Amino acid sequence: MDPFTALILGIVEGVSEFLPISSTGHLILACHLLGLEHTEFLKSFEISIQLGAILSVVFLYRRTLLVDRETLKRVIVAFIPTGILGLVFYRTIKQHLLGNPAIVLWALLLGGVFLILFEAWHRRRKETIETPGQMTIIQAVIIGLFQSVAMIPGVSRSASTIIGGLFLGMRRRAIVEFSFLLAVPTMLSATVYDLYRHGAGISPDQWYFLVIGFVSSFIVALLSIKFLLRFIQTHTFIPFGIYRILFVLLWVLSV
Repeated sequence: MDPFTALILGIVEGVSEFLPISSTGHLILACHLLGLEHTEFLKSFEISIQLGAILSVVFLYRRTLLVDRETLKRVIVAFIPTGILGLVFYRTIKQHLLGNPAIVLWALLLGGVFLILFEAWHRRRKETIETPGQMTIIQAVIIGLFQSVAMIPGVSRSASTIIGGLFLGMRRRAIVEFSFLLAVPTMLSATVYDLYRHGAGISPDQWYFLVIGFVSSFIVALLSIKFLLRFIQTHTFIPFGIYRILFVLLWVLSV
């Protein structure tokens, strides 16, 4: 890896973390295109730079995180299923799923189809939950279970969470913002746990690459969040489903 590569991967992470297109999947495919060997450091890099994107949420929603106790309570509850399942399947995911382009492509394709079909079905449903704080504890747990599906690279954490919220009747902006907030404990815990297990083996040069990826993902994620909040005011998530399908088709045709 070199500084330019770290910058590119940081930008990819920042753009894709909060859009329903799978940041992990795009990072894996980007590494494949760049010809990077999927070493333990690269796997840790892909996990750790997500913290930069997550801190953009902390920056933008710092007041909610500090003041809105009802929303914060539901964020914590929704995190529990993913936290438990992540600990159980951490080794399997990192050894066998991360770095596997075939799994990513299938997840992107099937997720795109599902996103389109879900939106077509959802048009007939009423959205009754105005804010994250209005959902019940059980509903928060259900959203957490939806999020846990995204442990499979290419599924998309934000897409899983958003679909779960829309299924329960949350307003589009409410579940999108809840998805942002739920990313904070989810990705923070994943990064800290991975660095705890593998941080001692990271060289000073590699820490430098991590910093570049972290900073670039933070800056770009700020713009990505603002874009998505504007986008959902007048659009459904069908364009993202179409993008996922076209992305896979173009990838397959190019190899």
